[in-house]
Amino acid sequence: MQKYTVDERGYYGDFGGAYIPEILHKCVTELETAYLRIIESETFQNDFNQLLHDYVGRPSPLYHSKQLSERYGAKIYLKREDLNHTGAHKINNTIGQILIAREMGKTRIIAETGAGQHGVATATVCALMQMPCTVYMGETDVKRQQVNVKKMEMLGATVVPVTSGNMTLKDATNDAIRDWCSNPADTHYIIGSTVGPHPYPDMVARLQSVISKEIKVQLLEKEGRDYPDYLIACVGGGSNAAGTIYEYLDNENVKIVLAEAGGKGVDSGESAATIHLGRSGILHGSKTLLMQDEDGQITEPYSISAGLDYPGIGPIHANLAITKRARVYAVNDDEALRAAFELTRNEGIIPALESAHAIAVLEKVTFDTDDIVVLTLSGRGDKDLETYFKYESHFAK
Repeated sequence: MQKYTVDERGYYGDFGGAYIPEILHKCVTELETAYLRIIESETFQNDFNQLLHDYVGRPSPLYHSKQLSERYGAKIYLKREDLNHTGAHKINNTIGQILIAREMGKTRIIAETGAGQHGVATATVCALMQMPCTVYMGETDVKRQQVNVKKMEMLGATVVPVTSGNMTLKDATNDAIRDWCSNPADTHYIIGSTVGPHPYPDMVARLQSVISKEIKVQLLEKEGRDYPDYLIACVGGGSNAAGTIYEYLDNENVKIVLAEAGGKGVDSGESAATIHLGRSGILHGSKTLLMQDEDGQITEPYSISAGLDYPGIGPIHANLAITKRARVYAVNDDEALRAAFELTRNEGIIPALESAHAIAVLEKVTFDTDDIVVLTLSGRGDKDLETYFKYESHFAK
């Protein structure tokens, strides 16, 4: 079973591990020792599942899109993570991590955010559990995600704009790690994706695996079998993708297709297509594929989507790409925007820009007519409306 999941050292094949400063060694080791014991306990499972059901609104629907099915010649279902409380998959992880933090006696929460969805989800659970919350966000993202910034502040979080580097997700993560180094005793860092030192990639994947657990039950009900022929998701750090594929990693009947952000084109110099452009390196505590120059300096990523604007990738996805278990396509800004407007006009669903990258991948895959496809719609497009308004006249027919 352990072919694509994490090993006892925290690696997925060649990728993963915990490359951390000495000051964080105790925090990370403490978490590594505790997380599985807590997650597998009856108390955690009862609290987690009850909150997912009554607070988040799970299970999220598996919706058969007749329009997409007709267009692409397969039976296409959308896993509607956009219908969760706070509007994305991120809440699955933050609910789980704050329960773990509380069990470990932590009294303060920090987080990083790009698109703002993880920041909102973290601020939400901190309000729910009455814990102080600080969210680090690149100033570039603060400007393009003003509504999410206001939501976080309304929920009681302190939002810290980060002005170093490209002022996006990578830089926000750097500052969150600095904070953690300064406050290791009382603080839990809720990382929003399958990145960072072990055990974070595995912990986040396990918490998000509720997505694929539900897909199994829902497909059995709708199709009489619990697996699809294709699973499709967008991938930045990779948490919604990890949750979508977790229960199917070792089922070779299921093809995994991931969409990463091609920006203005893979070869344009303005891209976040990490798997296409990356080489092995170490970032934010783990060994993974990174966009870097000849000297090993991190290359600044670019995507129209704030949530995919990251120069690395979760080690689970680096391994899946290298071993060819997953097929990864780069989707450029224009393709994602076109897909977003088409889904909006034809299906009445405004997707997040991140999710629009997954929708755009449908153009790149040739399906058989009897194929069953499940595509995870990771979030809703409320946070991206200003971007959509800017491009509407060009892309909306």
